[in-house]
Amino acid sequence: MYKQYSAVYKPKIWVFEGQTGGPYTIRSIQVIFHDACKKAGITKKATVHTLRHSYATHLLEKGTDIRIIQELLGHSSSKTTEIYTHVSNKLISRVVSPFDELGCV
Repeated sequence: MYKQYSAVYKPKIWVFEGQTGGPYTIRSIQVIFHDACKKAGITKKATVHTLRHSYATHLLEKGTDIRIIQELLGHSSSKTTEIYTHVSNKLISRVVSPFDELGCV
């Protein structure tokens, strides 16, 4: 799929380049994201930052180590990464009590 995209748009530095060839501006990305949400029928408030938070949360739910998520997000401190990775119900439901493993109950 990237090969097809690359053949058509011929990006030089950035995978997705703006009309002038450089990176998209923050405002352009916000507009594109807002339009995509509208087209998808998403009415809940969402921002580009929501994608970043969701990405980190999904990685955590899949069992990715917090240090790897930290590296992917470009954080110098794991404390910064921890604010993105709240505990979800999915993670809580996977916790097995040591008592359950005893087989006594």
